[in-house]
Amino acid sequence: MRIAAALMLALALSACAGNQPRGPRPEVIDRALRGAPGEAQPSKIVAREVEYARAAQEQGQYTAAGLFAAPGAVYHGRNGPVSAAALLGSLGGDPETSVAWGPKAVVISCDATLAVSQGRYQDPEGVVGNYVTVWKRGPDREYNWVYDVAGPDVPQPPKREIEDFEEGAIIVTAIDSVHGLIADCPKRGEATPPPPAVSLAGDNPGGGGMSPDGTLRWRWEHKADGTKHIIADYLYQGEWQTAIEEGLTSPAEQ
Repeated sequence: MRIAAALMLALALSACAGNQPRGPRPEVIDRALRGAPGEAQPSKIVAREVEYARAAQEQGQYTAAGLFAAPGAVYHGRNGPVSAAALLGSLGGDPETSVAWGPKAVVISCDATLAVSQGRYQDPEGVVGNYVTVWKRGPDREYNWVYDVAGPDVPQPPKREIEDFEEGAIIVTAIDSVHGLIADCPKRGEATPPPPAVSLAGDNPGGGGMSPDGTLRWRWEHKADGTKHIIADYLYQGEWQTAIEEGLTSPAEQ
């Protein structure tokens, strides 16, 4: 996230959007959990995101980041991915105010071992933008993040004051809506079709991973102009489709 505004706005810890960012209400999550069949439930990732965001507010942003990080987790910053453990260890105490965030879309592999969330954030200074987080299920069956990238809207949307609205207007500041996608399970006795080949432009560094069952792939690329490109593809109706794609910039130097 940022070192000069909550983990260096360039290394963006996940965050959220709206005038007053907030995640789905607990009862919305509970209802989704009860209604979703099988292990692969996007609502579990939503619940984990909400838990993480709440911990950041209550325990401190850097503290929560360490608690929810998987071994080997990385932040994708201004110059490429860096070790989350090393970065967090080099920072001082938690910032007084945490970034706020919430997911808008989640895609999860059929075997429920890997998921990618995409959402919106707002930092303490009011800057808003998008983020993408990759979640991996550990031996304890809990999800922890392994990759995180974010970037501000360019340009920033204009702030709307209350006086901009007509008298009597109903103002909605956030909608409890998350788009959930679940990869198709491989058919018994049939090989899972491989995803399309990845072609990186020039010598741009890149990386990523795939779920053990081969139904969800994520990848990142750091372009020559500094753009942080992240894509998540999943198997759906026998074909590979792009579920999430973001091209994010780093914030201006503070």
